Amino acid sequence: MNNLKFQSVFDIIGPVMIGPSSSHTAGAVRIGKVVYSIFGEEPEEVTFHLYNSFAKTYKGHGTDKALVAGILGMDTDDPNIKNSLEIAHQKGIRIYWDILKDSNTPHPNTAKITVKKGNKSMSITGVSIGGGNIQVTELNGFSVSLTMNTPTLIVVHQDVPGMIAKVTDILSAHHINIAQMNVTRESAGEKAIMIIEVDSRDCHEAVKEIQDIPNLHNVNFFD
Repeated sequence: MNNLKFQSVFDIIGPVMIGPSSSHTAGAVRIGKVVYSIFGEEPEEVTFHLYNSFAKTYKGHGTDKALVAGILGMDTDDPNIKNSLEIAHQKGIRIYWDILKDSNTPHPNTAKITVKKGNKSMSITGVSIGGGNIQVTELNGFSVSLTMNTPTLIVVHQDVPGMIAKVTDILSAHHINIAQMNVTRESAGEKAIMIIEVDSRDCHEAVKEIQDIPNLHNVNFFD
């Protein structure tokens, strides 16, 4: 782990966190990082819809900085998390906050993130469940159930025949078992997404091979 500077004696240090609360910092970074990974590039505009606990304490607990850090592709132990708002401003990324303190969301630490660049847009709803762990409950309007605390590959690709088979063949060749898989797409022939939970944390060689598949935009591995 990198050498870190902490802002106060109340900072809690764990394996995947910087800041006063793993739910409000590390979990928030991971939610933003999932959006960054699937979108595949830095957006021009981001709207954060924050609910209940996130909405009430997002500035005091640094959730705002953590979410933006994830959108910028930072990891949970990045010392630049505290500067993420300034970095986003320097990059010209427009940030909007939609604060919903009294909502009927099932979990208090819920954030829906909408990102845009030109005519391209995407939305993800994530929940920080504690200890830096998250769940993804919605992707582009589709209801999903991803814990993201098991090894997970996120593959963004063009919607052409054979893509799922090519990815799963590589995983099989490396003896990597698929635990759960969700597939969605913008529309026929456009961009599609595979979210694959696997039983192995040793996926780095397989990821290298997947990166070479034609018509693939990006692949990220969360272990």
